[in-house]
Amino acid sequence: MEGTNTHPAVSGGPSLPMNSLWRTIRGYILWNYERGTLHYDVMVTLILLFVFLSPYAINFKDKPVERVPHQTGVVIQPDAKGGGFIYQIEASAISAKDDAAIREQLVEIIEPIAGAVAIQKYEPVRDRTGRVLGYKVWIEKE
Repeated sequence: MEGTNTHPAVSGGPSLPMNSLWRTIRGYILWNYERGTLHYDVMVTLILLFVFLSPYAINFKDKPVERVPHQTGVVIQPDAKGGGFIYQIEASAISAKDDAAIREQLVEIIEPIAGAVAIQKYEPVRDRTGRVLGYKVWIEKE
């Protein structure tokens, strides 16, 4: 029994060129190649191709968020007297009809922008036909 081989021969294993191919692929995955070598240049080229060509082939469904500059239609202007600001609010943002409810809705719109405020006065802005287009609001900080 001394002359017998106890390890059976492995047959059907990958040949030498296949081992070399897997070693190369493993080197790409583990980023084993030094800068300036052919394999490093191939890896960088593949990455650049993916970055620049994938948006044409893959729908990433990324779109910018649509932003309305004045979501509630608020325009802020300096007061002519130089003491404060005039807030002009679109009429579509106000649904109330009586004075107290209009003041309350105006404060609800202005407070997130200016902080705690009290309305000194407001006046409707009308077109030629008398339809209310918006409200000019003079405020006082609290």
